[in-house]
Amino acid sequence: MPESRAASAVAPLAEVVRGNAVESVHFGAVAVVDRAGNVVHAAGDPYALTFTRSALKPLQALPFVAGDGVARFGFSEAQLALICASHSGEPRHVAAVADMLARCGLSQEALQCGTHAPGFYEARGELPPPPPYSPLAHNCSGKHAGMLAWCVQHDEPVGDYLAVDHPLQVAIRQAVSRFTGVAPNRLVAGIDGCSAPNYAVPLAALAAAFARLATADDVDYGRAPRAIADAMTAHPEMVSGEFRSDLALMQAGRGNWVTKIGAEGVQAIGIRSEGLGIAIKVADGQKRGLYPAIVAVLSQLGLVDAAAQEALSPWARRPVTNYRGLLTGEVRPAVALSAWRPQLSALADA
Repeated sequence: MPESRAASAVAPLAEVVRGNAVESVHFGAVAVVDRAGNVVHAAGDPYALTFTRSALKPLQALPFVAGDGVARFGFSEAQLALICASHSGEPRHVAAVADMLARCGLSQEALQCGTHAPGFYEARGELPPPPPYSPLAHNCSGKHAGMLAWCVQHDEPVGDYLAVDHPLQVAIRQAVSRFTGVAPNRLVAGIDGCSAPNYAVPLAALAAAFARLATADDVDYGRAPRAIADAMTAHPEMVSGEFRSDLALMQAGRGNWVTKIGAEGVQAIGIRSEGLGIAIKVADGQKRGLYPAIVAVLSQLGLVDAAAQEALSPWARRPVTNYRGLLTGEVRPAVALSAWRPQLSALADA
């Protein structure tokens, strides 16, 4: 897979309109790939190096699920979805994470994700109460509970479970490599907002990982990919939360779309029926440009039927209001997918 050539190889994804004039434009890139990792449609540079952020969570869950950890601790399918989540800290999320830890003989003190205000306040347009906040309400607490469960299952220390050389993180790095097609020594490492290791890969590699996650079992990971995809699509309210985009997308996809958003304008989607993976990156990291782009990409690929179009209409064009609540404009899609021609990529690499 070619290296990313330039972070500036971007295309318009969404534009912000005030009155009748375009005031701002969100640029970025889109990669649409098949399960083999071949780029079939793109906007901008489909090989742009992109930190996966929370879009990585389903891959980070693979070693635990493949090792039969869900059955070992008696986790529900909803709790498996929560391991892959950027949840909103709703009461159901907090209670489910606390139960997961209890089943492992641990408490919230074992979590090393940090704390922040529960996300459901922002989703509802409300101000959160002042801190302190529980780490159980952190949007990544489900992922961390799954990581801790892996450690307990394998008799590995829990105190340093986020260390890059911990056996857990080594296993995760191998899973990320397997599903993205990027060799372990070529993964660009960084630290995520929740303090866990995270990786940057070409955008097309992230798309390929979701195509593989969504469409079939894997030789090395057995039924784990299918179990993860099934849990996420069956319980999108645990992956996301009220008034959140992944919840809306997976409900609109009716079991066919496996989706996971990431910080800084990242979205990954696996299309089960078509064997496709989609990855989107907004260059400036703004979610307001991401939402219309997601719906437009799905529509241009012919994946949005009438029911899905109605369900996703609030995300396709986002109203812009001022401090008095007056409508001043909108954020609307500007992305235009093109069929990818590999020979053009080869010429650019020359």
